[in-house]
Amino acid sequence: MKIVVLDGYTENPGDLSWAGLEALGEVTVYDRTSYVEAPIIAERIGDAEVVYTNKTPISKETLDQCPNVEFIGVLATGYNVVDVVAAKERGIPVANIPSYGTDAVGQYTIALLLELCHHIGEHSACVKRGEWTNNADWCFWNYPLIELAGKKMGIIGFGRIGQATAKIAQALGMKVLAFDQHQILELETETCRYVQMDELLAKSDVIALHCPLFPDTEGIINKDNIAKMKDGVMILNDSRGPLIVETDLRDALNSGKVAGAAVDVVSTEPIQMDNPLLDAKNCLITPHIAWAPKESRQRLMDIAVENLIAYKNGNAVNIVNP
Repeated sequence: MKIVVLDGYTENPGDLSWAGLEALGEVTVYDRTSYVEAPIIAERIGDAEVVYTNKTPISKETLDQCPNVEFIGVLATGYNVVDVVAAKERGIPVANIPSYGTDAVGQYTIALLLELCHHIGEHSACVKRGEWTNNADWCFWNYPLIELAGKKMGIIGFGRIGQATAKIAQALGMKVLAFDQHQILELETETCRYVQMDELLAKSDVIALHCPLFPDTEGIINKDNIAKMKDGVMILNDSRGPLIVETDLRDALNSGKVAGAAVDVVSTEPIQMDNPLLDAKNCLITPHIAWAPKESRQRLMDIAVENLIAYKNGNAVNIVNP
C-alpha cells in the first residue's frame, strides 16, 4: 500500500516519528505542498491508495486524476479542505482526528486570557529595556492588571474544548455561562450553567469562542452582538477565524467597547497584512498554534494511524462522509 502525506511538516517538524504509518505501507512524506497548484497535488498523490493532508486541498478535480485513492486521512479536526461529497461519490472514506487537542486548546484559551489580564510578555520586555531600572517607583505597569476571580466567562460552544476551558476558568474562581444547542444538563453546577445567547452576551466579562464554523455561527461576533455585550468585555478565539467579523471587532477595540481581544485564528491564514485586527488596540494575535504542543501532536499521529488500521480491518472510524 502506497501512502502519501502531502504536508507533514506542521504535524511533525522532526520531533515525532512516522513509524506507525511506515509499518502499514510505503510512505512518502512531503513537508509542504502548494495549496493552489492542483496539478502538483495530483502529481504528488500519483498512484497512492492512501492520502493524508492537513491543509492541502483535495478537490474533485484532484480525485479525478488520482483513481487509485481509496482512503483520505485529515491530520486535523476540520475537514473542509477535502471535497467530501466527491470523495463519497467515489466510495472514498474521509477520516478526521476529532479530539486530540482538547486539553491543549483549553489550556491555550486560558493562556490568551491571562496574557490579556497581565501582559506578561510586554512587562518582561520593558524590564529588559531598562524601564524598571530607570523608574522612579519600585514597581510600575503599562496596562491595567485584571483579577479574574468572581468574573463571568461566557463560552459559546460547550463541547469537549469548551468544557475543558470551563474547568480551568472555574479553578480561577470564575463563573461560567455556557451556550450550546445541545445541552448536557449534568454539567450544570453552582458555578456553571447554560444560558441563552443574549444573556451570555449581556452578562459575560470574558467571551470565549469554542463553536464549529457553520453558516449560523459565521460572523457571530459582529457589531450587533458586540453592542449587546458589557462595556470592557474581553473576547477570545482559538476556534475558527470567520466566527468574527474582524472589522467590527477592530472598531469595538479601538472605541474601547471591547477592552481586549486575543485570537489564535483569523479569517485568512496565514494572516494578510491588511487584516483589520492588525490595526486594533489591545489585540493579541498568535499564529494558529493552540493545537500544537508535542503531546497533542503525538495523539494526532496515533489517531491518524489508528484510523487507517481500522479502515484496513473493515471497521472504519472517525469517518466524516459516511
